[in-house]
Amino acid sequence: MTVPAQAPSDIRNAPTEDFIARSRALFPVEAELDRMLTRKMRKRAEPRNPAGYSLDALVVCLERFLQDHGGPGQRIGNPRWMAGGASKIQIAFTLDRPANGGGTEQLDLVMRMEPAESVNTTSRLREVQLLDFFQDKLPVPKVRWLDDDARWFPEPTIIYDRASGVTRPTDQENRVSGIGQRFSPELRRELAPQFMDALARIHTADPAAAGLAAFHRPAPGTTESALLQLNRVRRVWHEDHSFSFPLFDAAGNWLERNLPVLDHATILHGDFRAGNFLFDEGSRRITAWLDWERGHIGDRHRDLAWTTTSSFGNLAEDGKTFLVSGLIPLDEFYHEYERRTGLPVDPARLRYYRIFNCYQLITTALCSAWRIVHLGKTHQDVLIAWVEGVGYSQAQELRRLLLEEL
Repeated sequence: MTVPAQAPSDIRNAPTEDFIARSRALFPVEAELDRMLTRKMRKRAEPRNPAGYSLDALVVCLERFLQDHGGPGQRIGNPRWMAGGASKIQIAFTLDRPANGGGTEQLDLVMRMEPAESVNTTSRLREVQLLDFFQDKLPVPKVRWLDDDARWFPEPTIIYDRASGVTRPTDQENRVSGIGQRFSPELRRELAPQFMDALARIHTADPAAAGLAAFHRPAPGTTESALLQLNRVRRVWHEDHSFSFPLFDAAGNWLERNLPVLDHATILHGDFRAGNFLFDEGSRRITAWLDWERGHIGDRHRDLAWTTTSSFGNLAEDGKTFLVSGLIPLDEFYHEYERRTGLPVDPARLRYYRIFNCYQLITTALCSAWRIVHLGKTHQDVLIAWVEGVGYSQAQELRRLLLEEL
């Protein structure tokens, strides 16, 4: 299927119901993602309201929410913006409330909300279900509340416990979290086994378990998993793009012709890499795995290809050995993965998802990032505008990978 020709540019700024219906029909996706993408398009023409996303306004939303959910005697303290994160609005705060048995207790919490429009339109409901599912399997924040329908907040919101730790060594220069991450040899020795253990726990968890009702489980022995993921990216391109891009069309057609068959349905984190875990510098223990917003059930090779992306790692001290997420040599990564999970790594499917991930990153950078900056729908306009530049390097990488396959 060829991606449809571009509609008049202004229709994407204020899409009609006919445009939305056509997009949904052209690119069927999982039901929960369809709900979120459709909501995004229906809200797109709404006027920008920066005051509604100010710290003071969101604290008022928090107070109203907690009045309805937490009972009397609660007090919010020290609300502040959290740095980092390109796709979600996050506020840290404390909550003093009556404790069971008398007295008070203080919770250290995070409010995590969609901006007016995100570079990654995802589901807070699914994020909550994954965090709940992995509570007893991995260090993840405990979810306290969910406002899935944006009844109390401007956009869907979760409130969970704030985890301690850092995303990078504090003696390193500040950079976009997880990009070209470096760890000392001493830190690598301690963190790499925990990194591999967490990935193995995610990929060997039972996706049929209760509590994942918002997830579709694709059928093994079919190409359904890959097609749903391809449709998701094509739909976002169709709804967000502002120019024609023949390389993108060619890549989409190649991806559709070469859809891999799923051998084993796996829970995926979706963004498993350095920058998305916190660790304690003293004990050198990983304290929390974060940013589950892209989690889904599908082909483990999508996670593997994403985690081993070159921009998320760096070269070791010898200047030759590539370290996955700055932690573990590539060959050792695959060996440890197979040993810990009992699941084989298929080079052909790995290559497919490397191409797919470039395709997705181009969509995020050159379509969604441009559109939301153009419309003023983001709280991080400078960072999101910077993300656009990533699209061109990914386009060059996509071209190289396609030439290798052809």
